[in-house]
Amino acid sequence: MAVNRVPVLKRCRSLGLDPIYLGIDKKSTRQLKRANRKTSEYGLQLREKQKAKFIYGVLEKPFRNYYKKADQMPGMTGSNLMAMLEMRLDNVIFRLGFARTRREARQIVDHKHVLVNGKQVNIPSYLVKAGDQIEIKEAKKSSQRYKDILEVTGGRLVPEWLDVDQEALKGTVKEVPARDAIDVPVNEMLIVELYSK
Repeated sequence: MAVNRVPVLKRCRSLGLDPIYLGIDKKSTRQLKRANRKTSEYGLQLREKQKAKFIYGVLEKPFRNYYKKADQMPGMTGSNLMAMLEMRLDNVIFRLGFARTRREARQIVDHKHVLVNGKQVNIPSYLVKAGDQIEIKEAKKSSQRYKDILEVTGGRLVPEWLDVDQEALKGTVKEVPARDAIDVPVNEMLIVELYSK
């Protein structure tokens, strides 16, 4: 399994991204030393794609596959792409507040702590559907890890397309999120332009 091991704050700096979108409270005090060159149109499109890939922890090949699927779906390709990335199981676990970061959510899913509709799922890229029930396994709910996580994520806003019971570590996907419900600073239209060349 390929994993992106680039230091997170360094990558955030290079993409001009606030680490808070990744669930990280740290701030980098260093400034990026970049020559004042004008970025080309292609450069802007590539940066948006890299931002989306980095935020959701998706590598190039799966990201291209998401784009192809989104392109075949009815509606706007960019909005479909963002909705699909948002409906990944690791992202939903992060959004429900059962993990501090998407990387931690990915690990929780990998370690078989998650049930979707009562069945164990250990694939972080599993796409959940509207109406799916997601919960942490009964045996793991009382562990110190989840108490610590809920302490940190307790004040985090849960998107309106999700319904959560944090005490029971359960959540429900109410609907597929619309683009305006996704608070990720990515201009998906540039990604569509990049791939449609």
